[in-house]
Amino acid sequence: MSTPVKDNPALGRFELDVDGRIVFATYRRQGGTLYIPYVEAPPSLRGTGAAGRLMQGVMDIARAEKLKVVPICSYASLWMRRHREHHDLLA
Repeated sequence: MSTPVKDNPALGRFELDVDGRIVFATYRRQGGTLYIPYVEAPPSLRGTGAAGRLMQGVMDIARAEKLKVVPICSYASLWMRRHREHHDLLA
C-alpha cells in the first residue's frame, strides 16, 4: 500500500501534506531503531485525524524498512498503545 507520508531526511522528519498544511513527526534513526520524539499538527488540523494518518504512514514505513519504533512523544506513545496491530514494531 502506498502512503502519502514522505520522509524528509534533510529535516529529520516524516511529513503528511493536508491541503498545504504539514503534519510531521521528527525522528532519529539509530541502527534498526526509529525514535520519534515529537509529533505536531497545525492547530487547524487538530482533531481531524491527520496526526493519526501520519502515524499510520510512519508505521507502514517502519514495517517496510524492518525498523523497530521507540515512541518518545506522548502522542506517538498513546497512538501506538491504541493500535495493537503495530505492537510488534515496538522496540
